[in-house]
Amino acid sequence: MLGRTAVASSSVSVPAVSPTIPKFLGLKTLSYNSFSTPNTKWNYNFKFSRKNIAASKMETRASAQPLKNADELIDSVETFIFDCDGVIWKGDKLIDGVPQTLDMLRSRGKRLVFVTNNSTKSRKQYGKKFETLGLNISEEEIFASSFAAAAYLKSVNFPKEKKVYVIGEDGILKELELAGFQYLGGPEDGGKKIELKPGFLMEHDKDVGAVVVGFDRYFNYYKVQYGTLCVRENTGCLFIATNRDAVTHLTDAQEWAGGGSMVGAIAGSTQREPLVVGKPSTFMMDYLANKFRILKSQICMVGDRLDTDILFGQNGGCKTLLVLSGVTSLSMLQSPGNSIQPDFYTNKISDFLSLKAATV
Repeated sequence: MLGRTAVASSSVSVPAVSPTIPKFLGLKTLSYNSFSTPNTKWNYNFKFSRKNIAASKMETRASAQPLKNADELIDSVETFIFDCDGVIWKGDKLIDGVPQTLDMLRSRGKRLVFVTNNSTKSRKQYGKKFETLGLNISEEEIFASSFAAAAYLKSVNFPKEKKVYVIGEDGILKELELAGFQYLGGPEDGGKKIELKPGFLMEHDKDVGAVVVGFDRYFNYYKVQYGTLCVRENTGCLFIATNRDAVTHLTDAQEWAGGGSMVGAIAGSTQREPLVVGKPSTFMMDYLANKFRILKSQICMVGDRLDTDILFGQNGGCKTLLVLSGVTSLSMLQSPGNSIQPDFYTNKISDFLSLKAATV
C-alpha cells in the first residue's frame, strides 16, 4: 500500500453563537449576519492553527518514508498541489529541475495546482512571477492566501456596504477589488504615524466589518492601533489572517520574519484568535476540491513546511510529500520532538525524474 490513512482532524472550532455552522467552510454559503447577535460584539473564536495543530500532533503516525518509487506515487493520484516558496523557488530563484518535473507530470495527465500562503501578490501577479521564471502556469492553477481571504468573505455573504481594513500588501487589495469589496489600509497606511499628545483619541471607520492581516513589509504602530480598534469596537468585525507562518523566503540567503508576526500583534492587542484562511486550515482545500471536483484521496500535497503544508494535506485527507529544499531539514523531520510525519520525503521535486528513471 502506498498511502496511509491521513489524520482525521477538524480544522475549525465551531463558534458557540451559531451551532448550525458547518465544520468546514467554503462549500456552503454562510450568512455574514449569522455570525453575530443584535447589539453585541461577536465573541467567537475560529482556531484553525494553534489548538488544532496541537490536536493533530497528538495523533500517532508512522515515521515518514524516503521516496523510493516515484512512479508508484505519481500513478496513485490525479492531482499534485505544490507549495511555492521552498518548493518551486526560493526568493526569486527557481529551484533546479522544476520545469522538467512539471512538464513530466503534465505529460502523464496530472492536474497541477500551486498554493501559497504568501499574500503579497494576487493570482494574476503570481502568474507573472511564474512567467518571469520561465514557467507556463495559468491563473486558474494558482491559489494564494490573498485570494482565499476574498473567497472566504464571499462564502459568508460579507455585506458589500461594509469595508475591509487591510494590514498587508497589494495582493490582498487586488483580490478584494476583483471580488467587489470596499477596502482601506494596505501599503498607503505604511507611512502614517501617530503623535501621542495628551488627550489624543484615534478615530476609525465604524463601517469596517472585517480586518484582514497578511504579510506586510510596511507594518507599523498606526496599523496595529487601527486594526485593533476595528476588531474590538466595531460590532461583529471579523478578524481574518491569511496565514500564521513564522518565517518566509524574501531572498534565498536567509529566512525572514513571516506573516505570523503581524497576525500575532493584532491577536495580542485584541485578545482574539483569527480565522485563518491559508494553510494549514482546510478552507483552501475544500475550495479546490469543490472547484475541480477532486477526490481528496486522489491528491498529493507537496511542500517544505511540516506545520503548514504537510498538516494542510493531512487535515484534508491527502497523501503528503515533504521536500527538503525549503525550511525543513532531515534532522528536523526526524527529531523526537516532531510528530508531524508526511507519507514520504525527498530532497526536491526533481527527484521525481531520477527516482522514476531508477525504477525502470
